[in-house]
Amino acid sequence: MSKSPVTAVSESTDEAVVEPAAVPDEAVVPDEAVVESVAAPDESAVSDEVAVPDETVVEPVAAPDEAAVGEALEATADEVASPEKPAAEADPAPKADPAPKASPAPKAASKESPKKPAKPGAPKGGPKPRPMARPAALPPIDPAAVAAAETFGSVDEEGNVFVQDGETKRQVGQYPNAPSPSDAMSVYVRRYLDLGAKIERFTATLDSPELTVRELDQALSVLTKETEDPAAVGDLADLRARMEKATEAAKAKRGDLDKQREAARAEALVQRTALVEKAEGIAATDPSKMMWRPAGDELRGLLDQWKEAQRNGIRIDRASEDALWKRFSAARTSFDKDRRSYFSALDSKNAEAKAAKEALVAEAEKLSSSTEWGETARAYRDLMTKWKAAGRASRKDDDALWAKFRAAQDSFFNARDAKNAEIDTEYGENLKVKEALLKEAQALLPITDLAAAKNHLRGIQDRWEKAGRVPRGDMQRVEGKMRDVEQAIKDAEQKKWSRTDPEKRARAEGAAAQLMDTIDGLEADIAKAKAAKNTKKVKDLEASLAARKLWLEQIMRAAEDSRD
Repeated sequence: MSKSPVTAVSESTDEAVVEPAAVPDEAVVPDEAVVESVAAPDESAVSDEVAVPDETVVEPVAAPDEAAVGEALEATADEVASPEKPAAEADPAPKADPAPKASPAPKAASKESPKKPAKPGAPKGGPKPRPMARPAALPPIDPAAVAAAETFGSVDEEGNVFVQDGETKRQVGQYPNAPSPSDAMSVYVRRYLDLGAKIERFTATLDSPELTVRELDQALSVLTKETEDPAAVGDLADLRARMEKATEAAKAKRGDLDKQREAARAEALVQRTALVEKAEGIAATDPSKMMWRPAGDELRGLLDQWKEAQRNGIRIDRASEDALWKRFSAARTSFDKDRRSYFSALDSKNAEAKAAKEALVAEAEKLSSSTEWGETARAYRDLMTKWKAAGRASRKDDDALWAKFRAAQDSFFNARDAKNAEIDTEYGENLKVKEALLKEAQALLPITDLAAAKNHLRGIQDRWEKAGRVPRGDMQRVEGKMRDVEQAIKDAEQKKWSRTDPEKRARAEGAAAQLMDTIDGLEADIAKAKAAKNTKKVKDLEASLAARKLWLEQIMRAAEDSRD
């Protein structure tokens, strides 16, 4: 996993100081664009004659000019890092000048060399700074920046390096036998410039979208500690002022991150609550309408989403999470309880249906050999009604029982159909006779002589009954056509009676007389309306008169028919 920009900045340097010549080229991390502290080399690469510096001396780190420093570090590492070579061979100084030996600890504080304040938390009178090996020559970073930083430092005759920190002059390290004061201060100047670069990089990373509160706090803590009392040469007051501005910006950024985190927690709470409400909705479904398998799958999916939110999602407060989990767990428990209860009741109901259908199957199998075709067919219809009312057993049992019930039915009805087929063959000749009689009867239509048609039909009907039964498939057809002929003769007889009914004729004549009186009155009213020039009334009266005349015409026609 790659480090975020702030994580890279926040990595603190080890305070154990080694000779600068052994700085590895891993000190530059180009992909993160962040200058890291230099890792300490293996102690086996350092000559026994080179003294190990005290913890108060901090090793140099790569300068902001990463390209230039990288080239120098690569050359230096090739010359110095090999364990077979003593540190003196890697020194760029002339061969006549041997590597410096450890010099005695610095003397008591003087005007030129004030005593360094004790490190916070360390006991007074602790170990004094040890001499530092001569560093390899490193390319300058920015001559102007180096020169400005060196104005705040000084080096005494013993190689002790001091910095003017406000009103205090304190020792930051020791470099005995340095070719020049600039060479002695170069490590600590670079340390100062590197801290400045770290502050700038830290400030720049505050806009990173990948920044987290934890990373910001860690980076700010480490950088604050490094700038409190740095073993560096430069304008430390300005360095602390820049650090203070970076701290203020970091606090503002942290406030924004806190707001974002609270918003994310609120959203996570809403999402987690939605999962619980879905689970509760599933559990609250009527068991009789519940689709148990899909509902169970959906509940398991909701549980997987809950676990995923716990593993990878934004954490919500413990109290809310516990309360929601209790609701979620209660919904799952309720669902499982209802499911067990439902299927237990279903098993009981299935057992009852199975017993009822087994009895119906036994009765159906008894009837399967019956030759009482009509009665047995009605009995099977009753058994089918009871079968539907018995409900369903389990799918396996229900299918097996239905197969037995259907087999018994098929056995009976197949036997009946075979018997009917024999009967139909026997009745085929009867059908031919009845079809001839049917043609003879249909020849009576339309009826011209009602009395002759009635006499002829009676003879046909007598022969029809003597012909006997016809095949079942043809019975409805031929019987229906004969009934049509009989109905036509009945209708003709009824019509004749209606025409000759004296009572009906008397009613028709009375209605005709009334209509005539009404027509006379309407004609008089029309004459008066025309005289009064009432066009609308004339129009209405004429419409009423036309209707009355039509009725009178129909009544008169009926009366004429009744006389025939």
